[in-house]
This record gives sequence, C-alpha cells and structure tokens, in this order.
Amino acid sequence: MNNIVLEINELCKDYPDFSLRNVSFSLPMGSIMGFVGQNGAGKTTTIQLILNMINRNGGEIKIFGLDNVQDEQKIKQDIAVVFDDTYFVENWKVSEVEKVLKGFYNNWSSTLFNQYVKSFHLSANKKVKELSKGMKMKLMLAVAMSHEARLLILDEPTSGLDPVARDELLEILGNYIADGRKSILFSTHITSDLEKVADYITLVDDGSIFYSGTKDDLLESFYIVRGGPHDLTDSLKEKIIGLTTNIAGFAGLLPTSEIEHLAPEVVTETPTIDEILVSISKGGRNHD
Repeated sequence: MNNIVLEINELCKDYPDFSLRNVSFSLPMGSIMGFVGQNGAGKTTTIQLILNMINRNGGEIKIFGLDNVQDEQKIKQDIAVVFDDTYFVENWKVSEVEKVLKGFYNNWSSTLFNQYVKSFHLSANKKVKELSKGMKMKLMLAVAMSHEARLLILDEPTSGLDPVARDELLEILGNYIADGRKSILFSTHITSDLEKVADYITLVDDGSIFYSGTKDDLLESFYIVRGGPHDLTDSLKEKIIGLTTNIAGFAGLLPTSEIEHLAPEVVTETPTIDEILVSISKGGRNHD
C-alpha cells in the first residue's frame, strides 16, 4: 500500500495579482506536516485547491492515490477540515451538531462523537454561541474525528487560543495519529506549535515552495549568523538569506554548507522555524 496520503505535483493557480507556481510536496501516512509561510504566500490557495473549492490552472493533486477532482465525493468521506473559526449555526446545541452532520458521512460513529464530547468536556446542551473559542475548536475536532477521517486539514486552528488550549489541541492531534493510519496537514502562523508536533515542514514563499522535507532537516540546514560590520564580506553578503544590517553589525540566515567559510568572530545559532520564515520573507538567495 502506498504510504503517501497527499501528493501534489506542479500545482499552479493564476490570479491577476498572485500566482501559485509549480507547487509540489507529499505528506506521508501517520505524520503531521506543518504548512507555513507569510500571509499571501499561497497556503490558503493551496488548501482550497486540495479541497477542489477553486479550479487550478495546472498540476495534479492525489489524495489516497485518487484524483481530488474525479474522485472528490469518495475522497471527502475520508478527510476533514478545521478552520480558525466554526461555521456551525450559532443556535445549534452541541447535540444538534451531530444530528445535522452525521448523515453526510458513511463512517460516522455516534459512539466516537459522544466519547470526544465527554473527553473534551463539552456540554451536549450548550449552544455553539455559548462556547469559548477553545471549546468551539474542540467541537470542530470532535466532528472531524467522529467519521475516522484519514486526512485532517487544519487551517490556523490555534489562532486566538490561549497557551493551555493550544497545548490541549496539540495533545489531541498527537493522539489522533498515534495509530499510524492518519495524517495531518497543519497550516499555522504559530510555528512554535509545529516545533512540538510536526514531522515534516513545507514552507511556501510568494507562491513557490522554498522547502519541503523533515522538520529536523530544515532546522539542521541553516544557522542564524551574527557578526560585526567588518565580518560581512561581499561573498558572505551574497550567501545570507534575509540579511539585516545596522551600525553594530549584521544578522541573517546562512545554509549550513557555508558555515566553514565564516570568520571565527561570527556567532552562529540554531534557528527556530519562525526565524527561518522571517528570514526568507525578507528575500535573498533560494535554498536548493
């Protein structure tokens, strides 16, 4: 059995003021992939194309080995999507959410839904509008998980959540993929969450893929470098991504392969995902 859950090849989408260009990446089964990039980089467009909400100009998307357009109805029985806010009717009670939605899914389990409602401490008689943002997120996850979705797509689910609620969400996601048969595409601006749970990172910048691979490989591929004004040679300047300079010196992102050529006075630090993202958003050479 193919262990690739989501496979995207040469995906393109053109708008008057933005283009998604030749986007390719794949998500292995049983893993969490962080999908990151600054606002307007193409994350939401890519997710909309995966869900066949908009038409593409080129490329191919396969989910569970099936074409996402030709086999859309079959695929959507086995995927779930959680956005940054609920679109359930505000006056629905938690129990009514299940009554309305369970008819759409062949694999819906009322037993599972009730288990999640109980474990998430959701009151079945509370209305959606009475729930906190964190509780609404848990309700959306309960719905997503109650039909045993094999691919869970999250678009900014932790936005606006307090640290405790975010930590609870990450624990839920870790438990969900623990059987090795489910996968998560996790789009978020809170990259510290991805450092805790992601196996893979796909980083999109201005409509193109800058990096797609394991999280560990990404973090090991670069260093943050800092030095004084006299340490910044013309050669080094060409190699640094997201170079910033001031009267005290410079800082930026440098591929690990270039570290051996640095002057001893230059300080190197292991970057965070956030620092990598900020550096590439400022521009500079591309990562091969």
